Amino acid sequence: MAIYTDREAFIPYRRADVIELCVDDGKLAPSDVQKFRDFCEILTAYYHFKFQRALENLKNNFAPFNPDTDTKSRLIPTPAECQAMQNSLVKELADILEQANYIPLKEEDLQASFAESSLVPLHTSVDFDDYEHTVFYYRGEKPTTITTKKFYFQEVKRTFNIFERVTLLLKFKDAAYFEAKGKKIEDLPFTPGKIYLYLYKNIPKFDLELLYPNVHIGMTTKDRLMFGVPAIGAAIPILIKVLPSLGVMIGIIALLIWGPSAITKTLDVTEDSMRNYSPVLMALLSMVVALGGFAVKQYTNYKNKQIVFQKTVTDTLFFRNIDTNGGVFNMLIDSAEEESTKEIILAYYHLLTHPTPLTQEQLDDL
Repeated sequence: MAIYTDREAFIPYRRADVIELCVDDGKLAPSDVQKFRDFCEILTAYYHFKFQRALENLKNNFAPFNPDTDTKSRLIPTPAECQAMQNSLVKELADILEQANYIPLKEEDLQASFAESSLVPLHTSVDFDDYEHTVFYYRGEKPTTITTKKFYFQEVKRTFNIFERVTLLLKFKDAAYFEAKGKKIEDLPFTPGKIYLYLYKNIPKFDLELLYPNVHIGMTTKDRLMFGVPAIGAAIPILIKVLPSLGVMIGIIALLIWGPSAITKTLDVTEDSMRNYSPVLMALLSMVVALGGFAVKQYTNYKNKQIVFQKTVTDTLFFRNIDTNGGVFNMLIDSAEEESTKEIILAYYHLLTHPTPLTQEQLDDL
């Protein structure tokens, strides 16, 4: 059997198109064309019934964990029953995803994608301890190239991989866990103990952290250096000049508050000496103003990066979101049904039209 590195199991044609492509291939006898179409119709009906039953199982097991439910429960499942339903849900969902030709993302691949730099230069992190269970599957990985600006004028082309489809299941820990962390339950953007399902399209591989609702952002090492190093560099020469005269500097500051007579009596500092140190005081005040202005500028730049990051998150979640929670099941069931029937139709067609019998390996190579 040949090994292919440039294609996946996913068939990028609709089932109806696959049937027509087989007919248009011209290898079927005219008398067999309608029989072939009848076979495809019966096969489709069979798999539709089969996957409809799988959909009902998914919905029933998801019911206690559905954050969007608007129906009442006749019976409240026990904790043991909830755990069994959760286990069944995760297993059945994984089966459906694999039948839809999705691929599980390995833990090391997820961590590697987190380590890659994002288009928005901010430090991001996800606390995976918040989750009791996670499931991450993708389908379709392809490279894409974008043009970004560097140093405001230089354009740089950047090539990276995107996942054409991403399915994510997140089961949050219960309320007691978050209360122990000092979190207010009413302030959380999710409901503890519930399961959240997401289906996305065209997600950059290095921006996977955007998909997690508990992503934290902060300064990069470069931001910290830009914030602190210039301030320290500007402060050192002035501090060297000021430290020997620190006592007089305190007197000058007190002079501005309590007046000259009180300071000269208390600290034994003459007004002439304080006047001599006025330039030093002005230098110190200038340093404070300059460093304050620089700090405000750097902090404003950092906040602007945060705004850009939040916009990127919004664009990702809004424009690339296909479905959420219970609606994801319908999309995945339909996809699994399509993929399963397309594979059987193609296998049946090649077996029907090939001049000699074919093995499984030979079928896979066609």
